Amino acid sequence: MTADFATMLSAVFPEIGLVVLMVVVLGLDLLWRDERVRRLGWITAAGCLFLVVLSLVFALPPAEPLLIWGGMLRLDAAGFVFRIVFLLGAALTALFSLGQDDLQKHGEYYGLMLVSTLGMSLMASAADLIMLYLAIELTSIPLYVLAGFRFRDDKSVEAGIKYLLFGAMTSAVMLYGLSLLYGFSGTTQIAELAEQIDRHSVPVSLLVISLVLVLVGFGFKVSAVPFHFWAPDVYEGAPTPVAGYLSTASKAAGFAVLMRVILTGFWAVTPIWMDLIAGLAIVSMTVGNLLALTQTNIKRLLAYSSIAQAGYILVGVAAGTSFGMSGAVYYLMAYLLTNLVAFGVVSVVGQRVGSDDLSAYAGLSRRAPAVALILLISMLSLGGIPPFAGFVGKVLVFAAAVEAGRWWLALIGVINSIVALYYYLIVLKSAYLLRSEDEQKPLQLMAGWRVALLVCVTGVLVLGVVIAPWFEWAGKAGWALSIY
Repeated sequence: MTADFATMLSAVFPEIGLVVLMVVVLGLDLLWRDERVRRLGWITAAGCLFLVVLSLVFALPPAEPLLIWGGMLRLDAAGFVFRIVFLLGAALTALFSLGQDDLQKHGEYYGLMLVSTLGMSLMASAADLIMLYLAIELTSIPLYVLAGFRFRDDKSVEAGIKYLLFGAMTSAVMLYGLSLLYGFSGTTQIAELAEQIDRHSVPVSLLVISLVLVLVGFGFKVSAVPFHFWAPDVYEGAPTPVAGYLSTASKAAGFAVLMRVILTGFWAVTPIWMDLIAGLAIVSMTVGNLLALTQTNIKRLLAYSSIAQAGYILVGVAAGTSFGMSGAVYYLMAYLLTNLVAFGVVSVVGQRVGSDDLSAYAGLSRRAPAVALILLISMLSLGGIPPFAGFVGKVLVFAAAVEAGRWWLALIGVINSIVALYYYLIVLKSAYLLRSEDEQKPLQLMAGWRVALLVCVTGVLVLGVVIAPWFEWAGKAGWALSIY
């Protein structure tokens, strides 16, 4: 279906808003040369939340998917849900960046984050291979800069360079896979790929080659094993708010395009990609959890945890059903809030204590009981303990695997979840049971941090208790991803 101009304009209103917000932030950065520049984080967060409201009012998806702007974008429930996820992630990241002078005093920091968010939004709605690749690059290039934004910090610079080199390499491999897909089908329209491939009787072996090449690029975006090697070093070296943004919003964008492309472009080899993704899920869960067990730096621990979490989400994708995609979308919604609050606590403690080692969390429950409680909620949610959002996400993706006849995949996921609880509890042991000489010194929280932590924790609790409305959103998104 196609849309009239008014519909097309309202559909991209949030994207237009992101461009306007970026111009405003950069303009104010030029005008403000005093302490007022610290307000840019609040302006960025408020602008993103305002765009969320506008999306809920003016950019609701139609009942049937629509192709807009010459077939470049697809207006559907999946794109809408992911757009909300990205905007919320950007708003919370902007709030967590407050109090860090090497970030909050630079308007270009927020500008780059908004450009990357714009790219993610276009990724989730891309209906054409050319638009898809351009959106991926629009997302990735600002993130390379953000990872190395602290140019006086050797670890940050190293993180940016590693992310750039690995990202460029996998992007080239993915582009070659997409070009093969175009060569086989003769079209760049994602919705037409399956029909054209079937019409041209493309050999399965050639499709599998293209599939593997494309999965390299998407596997890098979601940090799935064996394309995970960049994540621990980049997460450790990048500014903590950026690491949180990479592990949540960027990962969600990668899953959005992964599900769109494989469900349509590789429909002819569905059993093969289901098995490949099931394999990626198993190794990602297992390797991520086992390597996390030995970490003493909490950012590296969360990096390996993020790799394992990608494996859990891939369990839902490997089911290959609408329910599986719905479970993956719900998991991504829950994971965004859970991991952002975890990195938020790491950002707060790292800024105040000056260390990201687990030893820095000793006595946290006595220095800042509220922060320790928030850390407790985030760790238990990541571990899949009720009544938190992570538990519901795991139940949904594992149930989808069982429904699809892949009970063994769900069983491996459950075993890995039990293993993961060990290192999450190690973090909590440090916060609640270990003693510190500085535990009598209170940990002061800025207003922006309080707001962001409160929003995240509330979301984790709501998604874990009030399930129906959010699962309805995820269900509509999963259906939109499955129907072309």
